[in-house]
Amino acid sequence: MYRLTILYGHPTDPEAFDAYYRDVHLPIARKMRGLKGWTIGHCEATVPGQRPPYHLIVGLYADTREDLEAILASPEGQAAVDDVSNFATGGVDFLYNRDEHILPAAEAPADF
Repeated sequence: MYRLTILYGHPTDPEAFDAYYRDVHLPIARKMRGLKGWTIGHCEATVPGQRPPYHLIVGLYADTREDLEAILASPEGQAAVDDVSNFATGGVDFLYNRDEHILPAAEAPADF
């Protein structure tokens, strides 16, 4: 399974970012076809009271990197990518990786 992690930096107006993301961007992005999974979460600080490194973390999942790239290259994917500049005032990073699932612990290798 491959994941595209999208890391949104802290926007100039977090409330406006969240409203736009929920009300405008998600309906655009939900039109993408072929994803095997999708996660969204606001980043939390490791130490209470400190600012977390990112505002929002999104994970998009597909069987291969090529599948993810094809999804983003589709007209629906391009609409979602093009929309990012309309709200990501804190910057955004895109990272690809192949996920290797280690848990549940009962299935972990003995030397883990």
